[in-house]
Amino acid sequence: MEPMDPAYSTGIMLLVAAIAVAVLLVLILALKLHAFISLVLVSILTAIAVQVPVSKIPDVLMYGFSDTLASVALLVAFGVMLGRILEVSGGAQTLADTMISRFGEHRAPFALGVASLLFGFPIFFDAGLVVFLPIIMTVARRFGGSLLYYALPAAGAFAVMHAIVPPHPGPVAAAQFLGADIGYTLLIGLPVVAISWYVGVYLFSRVISPRVFVGIPDFLASGGASTADEAAGGTQGPPSFGAVSGLLLLPLVLISMDTVTSTLSEAGVIDGDATWVSALSLLGQTYVALMITVLVAIWMLIVRGRGRAEVEQLLNDSLGPICAIILITGAGGMFGGVLELSGIGGSLADSLDALGLPLIIAAFVIAAGIRVAQGSATVALVTASGIIAPAVEATGGLNQVELVALVIAIAAGATVLSHVNDSGFWLVSRFFGMDEKTTLKAWTVQETTLGLVAFLCGLVLWYVF
Repeated sequence: MEPMDPAYSTGIMLLVAAIAVAVLLVLILALKLHAFISLVLVSILTAIAVQVPVSKIPDVLMYGFSDTLASVALLVAFGVMLGRILEVSGGAQTLADTMISRFGEHRAPFALGVASLLFGFPIFFDAGLVVFLPIIMTVARRFGGSLLYYALPAAGAFAVMHAIVPPHPGPVAAAQFLGADIGYTLLIGLPVVAISWYVGVYLFSRVISPRVFVGIPDFLASGGASTADEAAGGTQGPPSFGAVSGLLLLPLVLISMDTVTSTLSEAGVIDGDATWVSALSLLGQTYVALMITVLVAIWMLIVRGRGRAEVEQLLNDSLGPICAIILITGAGGMFGGVLELSGIGGSLADSLDALGLPLIIAAFVIAAGIRVAQGSATVALVTASGIIAPAVEATGGLNQVELVALVIAIAAGATVLSHVNDSGFWLVSRFFGMDEKTTLKAWTVQETTLGLVAFLCGLVLWYVF
């Protein structure tokens, strides 16, 4: 669906958006109304307030809800299945023990973050988070303390990779809009990611964790092994570090095949319409790659002595607790979709575009404004780069480093201030068992520090190189 023309002036549209967010926070934080109900209710009221035709309101609501569920539900379902298998087989414990023995106990959060950065290269934020969830919980249970100490470095790693580094769709689209070379974007983006993660995520997590205690969520705290045989991973004991690493690498390899074939096809090296290319592209779709990985994990469980009926029950039980997560995430997407289609996001972008800021700062501010207005980092990246592109073309003479700096600035703006209209906000909140106030304190502030550090890196590239 295409965004509608705003029903009111820019100021009134932005005021409606601000009131909508305020009402949502009051319903959830003060009145303790369930987040799913609150999000749907405020989405309907916002659509009415900005004069979306009543006949179109159902389609507008379903636009964001269905689009979010289409991208999240399959990933979360397969990811939780894989996570549960890793947990009961002893694989998560094996991986955690090996990582900790190599990095040292005091650097366990750092080890989780580095592993997440590596696996976050081709895997989207939500898919990577659900795959690593049992590993995070295993380490947290072993050493104790606030869950944030272990969860934030990993979640922040997936977030920064998703925002800045190709082949993720946001930075790829931004690079194409601005004329930045994908190779340069990748090569320059990786050190920016490392700096931004270390300063904006890892160091921040060490500051916030002692001040905000978050325990392991009930549905995960009680999800561990219940018998001695289960704790041992079956009749043959837990899998080796190599087997667990291979299982986690499998979706990365499959997804990378789609990335490589797409790149070669666009470059004209291979025929993109060839059957074998289409087959590899299908295998590389994230949800297909995760499904294949789950099937391999099931086979590993059965080979190691688990009964088929037991495995079926195990997977069935793993899906129950994520119903609320999926619905709340979808409702967050619904709210973001209403803000997008109603013209509120466009109104904000137009007002920021008229401020006459330097190009690099305007890129960040416009992306941040769109991010705050409609929630999605990817949408903010694509929209802001489209707004900035004519100015880049008119300026002329920008070198590749400057173009990449603009991509990074837009990505940084699209990262800051994740809040209640961001489906990722709800995913983190529910997976880590945090209420909305705690999520705002921890996740929203971390995303903001992460984005600001990345923006500073972009400014250095812009003015120094």
